[in-house]
Amino acid sequence: MKTIYAVLTLSIASAAFSQKTLERVEPAFWWKGMKNPELQILVYGKDIAHNEISLSDGIRVKDIQKVENPNYAFITVNTNEINVPKFTINVKKGKKSLGTYTYELKQRNPGSADRESFTSKDVMYLIMPDRFANGDEKNDSNPELTEKADRNLPNGRHGGDLKGIINNLDYIQNLGATAVWLTPVNEDNEKVYSYHGYAQTDLYKIDARYGTNEEYRNLSRELNKRNMKLVMDYVTNHWGVSHWMIKDLPAKDWIHWFNDGDKGFKRSNYKTTTQFDTNASEIDKKYALDGWFDTTMPDINQKNPLVLKYLTQNAIWWIEYAELGGFRVDTYPYNDKDAMAKWTKAITDEYPKFNIVGETWLYTAGQISAWQKNSKTGEAAGYNSNLPSVMDFMLFADMPKALKEKEGWNTGMIRIYDSFTSDFLYPDINNILVFFENHDTERWNEIFNADPKAYKMGLTLISTVRGIPQIYYGSEIGMRGDKNKGGDADIRRDFPGGWKSDKQNAFNPAGQTPEQQDFFQFTQKLLNWRKGKEVIHTGKTKNYVPQDGVFTYFRYNEKESIMVILNNNEKDQALDLKRFEESLKGFSKGKDVISGKEWMLHNNIVIPAKTSLIIELEK
Repeated sequence: MKTIYAVLTLSIASAAFSQKTLERVEPAFWWKGMKNPELQILVYGKDIAHNEISLSDGIRVKDIQKVENPNYAFITVNTNEINVPKFTINVKKGKKSLGTYTYELKQRNPGSADRESFTSKDVMYLIMPDRFANGDEKNDSNPELTEKADRNLPNGRHGGDLKGIINNLDYIQNLGATAVWLTPVNEDNEKVYSYHGYAQTDLYKIDARYGTNEEYRNLSRELNKRNMKLVMDYVTNHWGVSHWMIKDLPAKDWIHWFNDGDKGFKRSNYKTTTQFDTNASEIDKKYALDGWFDTTMPDINQKNPLVLKYLTQNAIWWIEYAELGGFRVDTYPYNDKDAMAKWTKAITDEYPKFNIVGETWLYTAGQISAWQKNSKTGEAAGYNSNLPSVMDFMLFADMPKALKEKEGWNTGMIRIYDSFTSDFLYPDINNILVFFENHDTERWNEIFNADPKAYKMGLTLISTVRGIPQIYYGSEIGMRGDKNKGGDADIRRDFPGGWKSDKQNAFNPAGQTPEQQDFFQFTQKLLNWRKGKEVIHTGKTKNYVPQDGVFTYFRYNEKESIMVILNNNEKDQALDLKRFEESLKGFSKGKDVISGKEWMLHNNIVIPAKTSLIIELEK
């Protein structure tokens, strides 16, 4: 292991001779008035730790921590003790100045700590920026970044960017989405396959092929003007192998190494169930948590206090700087869970309303719910994650099976019902993300051969049950993609109309095909209706066990009640309303949200095959 580390550091020795003594400062600036006044400033440069580091204006340095690599030093100050807006970091050797940096403590925006975040009132629209829209062709490639744009390569850079998203905010808003989740847009300077952004190489810099830090903040502000929110995809588990700190590691234990691996690399076994398995072997747990996602993604060691502080401050910096409305955290169970509980608490201590949803890719409610804050299942394992929100992968996995299977005792629509019978395990059931696809999964419209009926049933479900619905760009116009044949690139196709050379512009409803309009108009009507429905956002649920392939449930509160019916049969079904008397009591009629059709509730309801109804009940 020492040999591997030596080789890694020596491999950049030739470049180190040209290094400045003060080459980087991170974070580059900070803010006054944070709840936690302690600030750790990373300074980086050639042998910087061998020199004298001081601050101007008589500012007291609480601590300067040095590590194995002399190119790093970590300065800790108390911002409450600093009474000037700017001060200077000085690096000297004797009387000779080797470098200075003017550090600024900015004023926070009014109400920053109490910022609103995404909740069950929102619908989250997931975008892979490289594949959505190219608003600035000049930034498709960058001389300082390795991979160049080539739209002919399925796994290459295609040129989508932040300007393209800003140009199409009217489309997203009119669709009915209120929060936008972008897959990572920080710099990912890997040689190939960098468009997905999950192998980040600079955590403080937006990838120049997407735009600038200022453009990212502008996107957030443009969303906020529309009462919408920007959700950052944050990655704590791994960085890219080309990350500047990975190339010149501060210390051996900054990342996880394996003596029995290939040059320190060993792939994760992906068995994160070992996190709560009280009988798990230590070796299986180690390979799950410390193993790398890929050869290009070194696994970060959050147990190292300096690493954890770096990740925590970086997250807070982006919230404050870019005026963010939430985080989605990638591969959450692959991290050290105790360190992540501290990371999450530090963020929510600063921003009490800030929502963070973890990618909890597990398949039972017991395993998923253990990751939500104040979970009884987590408590049973001696753990509290402090994580506000989790992703309902159990419902995700059950939905396509339910709609494709023949009805049986434990098959068909009963699967969906069974998913909801575990809701009692979640301490905050309204704060879970519900979805039927994302950027890593098979496209729903591929599974169901672009059948609008299947799409409408799926969207009806996630839009009317408890939680926060998330949809994936393009599904609202019927976009497909076969992951089994075309890999990830096929489920991440370019949105038609996002490039000047595209023959069709589906961002313009008038330019959509009749088939696309069928998908789009249903989505638009449903999501915009949902915006004002508190009964859907926070109401109670009453489930009725599916019968004959029909699942019926009610969302209700003291003011109103909604009846939702999903008929998964190939034939029309007559629904005997007597069975639902406890939920229909006091109501005489109802109106279907989509069609506007009225129903008298003293008669049976006939629901067409493979159809959903959302009925607003009336006295």
